Amino acid sequence: MRGRNSPLLTTLPVAVLLTLCTPMIVRADQPLPAQIVIKDFKFTPMSLTVRAGTTVMWANRDDEPHTVVSDNGLFRSGAIDTDATFNFRFDRPGTYHFICSIHPQMLGTVVVQ
Repeated sequence: MRGRNSPLLTTLPVAVLLTLCTPMIVRADQPLPAQIVIKDFKFTPMSLTVRAGTTVMWANRDDEPHTVVSDNGLFRSGAIDTDATFNFRFDRPGTYHFICSIHPQMLGTVVVQ
């Protein structure tokens, strides 16, 4: 079978290329998640404004665990380890304050319009 290419070896690179070049489809009724990064014992940004229906993702980039706890009890994460995330969908307009319960000097706000 010398000189013959396996069908798998000739179609696999084309399939990989097509997969990598295919645009991601996002439905218009699903807002992209907004992100707050936890780094150096701070929430960045400290204040984030989003539209109602947006999911906010907190991503821990510190070497210590952190939490995200709202002051009105609406949401409360467990310990978020390094490189882990916590998500919450904000459905109603308002101003939502949160802290890290492990490090209460860490404060943040999400404003939902």
